[in-house]
Amino acid sequence: MKSLKRLTGILSLMVLVNLTFQSQAQADGGNLLFYGLAAVALLIFFFIVVSVADNFMVIESNESGINGEKVNMGLYPRISELFSKKTPAYLEGEHTYKLNKGYDIPLEGKASDVVDGSISATRFAVMPPDFIGLKPIPKVIVEVGDSVKAGEVIFFDKKKDRIKFVAPVSGEVIEINRGLQRSIASIVILADKDQVSRTYTVPAEGASREELVEFLLESGAWAGIRQRPYNIVADPEVTPRDIFISTFDSAPLAANSQLQIAGREDVFQAGIDVLRRLTDGLVYLGLDGREEGKTAFSTVRGAEKRYFIGPHPSGNVGVQMHHIHPAGVGENTVWTLDVNAVLVIGEIFKNGRYNSERVVALTGAPLAAPRHVRTYTGANLGELLAGNTFDNVRVISGNVLTGDAVGADGYLGYFESQVTVLKEGNEAEIFGWLLPLKPRGSVSPTIPTFGDFEATTNTHGEKRAFVVNNVYESVMPMDVYTQQLMKSILVQDFEAMEGLGIYELVEEDVALAEFACVSKQPLQNILRSGLNTMLEQG
Repeated sequence: MKSLKRLTGILSLMVLVNLTFQSQAQADGGNLLFYGLAAVALLIFFFIVVSVADNFMVIESNESGINGEKVNMGLYPRISELFSKKTPAYLEGEHTYKLNKGYDIPLEGKASDVVDGSISATRFAVMPPDFIGLKPIPKVIVEVGDSVKAGEVIFFDKKKDRIKFVAPVSGEVIEINRGLQRSIASIVILADKDQVSRTYTVPAEGASREELVEFLLESGAWAGIRQRPYNIVADPEVTPRDIFISTFDSAPLAANSQLQIAGREDVFQAGIDVLRRLTDGLVYLGLDGREEGKTAFSTVRGAEKRYFIGPHPSGNVGVQMHHIHPAGVGENTVWTLDVNAVLVIGEIFKNGRYNSERVVALTGAPLAAPRHVRTYTGANLGELLAGNTFDNVRVISGNVLTGDAVGADGYLGYFESQVTVLKEGNEAEIFGWLLPLKPRGSVSPTIPTFGDFEATTNTHGEKRAFVVNNVYESVMPMDVYTQQLMKSILVQDFEAMEGLGIYELVEEDVALAEFACVSKQPLQNILRSGLNTMLEQG
């Protein structure tokens, strides 16, 4: 409507100009100018009519249930249709979602696609804070000096004692570290040179769902299953509507998931076969539609495959669920897993052993040679980064958007497959954003970025009041009013929080919006506080 009024005003102005020129024109040439301007005015009027017709066609198609994301029902081609990369031929006939919103931060320091076998760690840790929903002080059943095998139980939640947490490797328990209020921060194990797994008696082929659940709880593999909403450790008393697995990570400098499954395709398939028996619904696989051809994940049987094309956060399982079948409370409760969690389950059922092995990406511009390495869950970061000389850097377990700054003495998070090293941004920058003399990532075209750049931890500003704009919506491919949701969380408006879609979100889903936020608001912390409040309210 505003555009129509603006064009009407321009048309009226042009008519007045025409009349002015006509009144002052000479008989030999003034008519030509008048007719030319009249023709332009006629073209603008025609454009207005066609634009209104185009809008009505789009509205009618949406009301008829035609998916406007997949089918363009307008008269004009979209810009993305004119200039976007052609969809690979192998996606013809597949369920494909093209996401236009998002942003890929162009960082330097991407890991090479070769797994370096020369790097290894000797110390590994399990950290209870990695698992949302546990009591801060779980029941620890090992002591310093105890020897454990991979897969043996080392602690469990006092509230839900059926859920066991196990050692990622075999070795000797050398530390039990405590945090605030005597909470358990980490249990550290010095790994054996030759790894030994606990033995399992795998349920028979025809075992019931209840038997499978009990076995997974006792085996320790259950810890890798998370439940939406809230992203907590899955409740064994709940049967999920569906199970979702994202097979790729679109976060900055993320690990190559193809390396995770290489040579272990049969193990991954075994994990999928087990998960199918845990739900009455479907097991969905979110696949990367940006690949040039089919991958090992494309051949998986027994799962519904959905391909996603677009910038980050297209690889987030929450974004994929939003477009396939959104999660919610009650009957809409779902489970999510990553590739490594499926491999752990598959390894137990196929080979009868606990194997937390994973491929981890060591990334960041300060590294001499960013690369992928093969290690186990909870590896010590300092040992993985051995051989690099650092000065004034921040070592992160995870990616730059959602990772934890644990330092070189820290350990790899249970759900992480990436280590990121960034320079500290503790040097003052004259005039900051006013004179952007250094390359930086920005969702705004005002500050274009040409090629990858070396990032620092500088936030280029301090926390300030919420600025009303559409920057959140421009990077979030979800129908959620992010700013209104965050404000409702801050004022503890429970009904508004529910109505605005809090049950669909977890921290990683708003991480990119936090990066783009001109108000420097800690959106992830705000969202977690809201989720915890809703969880406590039941």
